[in-house]
Amino acid sequence: MAAPTSINGSSLASGDIPDVATRLGLTPDELKRLNSAADLIKLLAERNVKVRSVMDTLRYEEELETLQVELVHLQRWIQAHQLRVAILFEGRDAAGKGGTIRRFTEHLNPRAMRVVALPKPTEEERGQWYFQRYIRQLPNPGEIVFFDRSWYNRAVVEPVNGFCAQPEYDRFMQQVTEYEHMLYEDGVTVIKFWFSISREEQLRRFESRRRNPLKQWKLSPVDEKAQELWDTYTWYKEQMFSRTHTSFAPWIIVRADNKRVARLESMRYALNVLPYEGKAQAGVRLAPDPNVISRFHRGIIKID
Repeated sequence: MAAPTSINGSSLASGDIPDVATRLGLTPDELKRLNSAADLIKLLAERNVKVRSVMDTLRYEEELETLQVELVHLQRWIQAHQLRVAILFEGRDAAGKGGTIRRFTEHLNPRAMRVVALPKPTEEERGQWYFQRYIRQLPNPGEIVFFDRSWYNRAVVEPVNGFCAQPEYDRFMQQVTEYEHMLYEDGVTVIKFWFSISREEQLRRFESRRRNPLKQWKLSPVDEKAQELWDTYTWYKEQMFSRTHTSFAPWIIVRADNKRVARLESMRYALNVLPYEGKAQAGVRLAPDPNVISRFHRGIIKID
């Protein structure tokens, strides 16, 4: 392999040429004319392409695929042992929950997993015990269920936006740890992620959604008020952490200003915490980065 060639502080070796060329959408004829990394560097310079950005994307996609292979191994183990796993994705609006779930589930067997993103409750559901509609969605034996927001709507989103009364909120906060303890005793593994972003990053993502016609559907009236109600969200989020973090269902904080890093590290956490077969032979790091993934404790209560 030829020695790496550098541009703008990024190195590029001959072995990287096919992947980079594919990423740039080069034709087969153009690719044939690239005899070395230097040729590709010259072409990139002509097209004003940022090599570092391209290489970062390639490395991200390579690591993502390797972790997704491990998730397939994990799912097979869960199926083989008829286990039940519920993974909760919570966080502020635009924190990257949905995008992370898509990467988690992209290559999993759809017959042994579900994504649950419930709409607002019906009139009938409003008259039921709050947890009732979530109980229907819990994993069956051999199944993983990914909750794109969960019963914790009542801990933050509902009280912030006036969607529940104070007695309903108080009752939930009293019952939720008992509910999760019953799940734990019955053998259901519950992983609770909180995706944490800065106020500035949330605003940037909202503006990006407004400009992108393919993402405008993601903006809701609740999203529109998120910046205005930032401090209120913070207060309820801190109450939730301090009152519902337990040894059997701890809160796992994901620093999510960098979407790609948040996706990879949350995958690592799920893989690391579950003792699936073949884990020791994984061809990728499974220990999550402590600068990105942390278990809730009093010292980080002011996060985001």
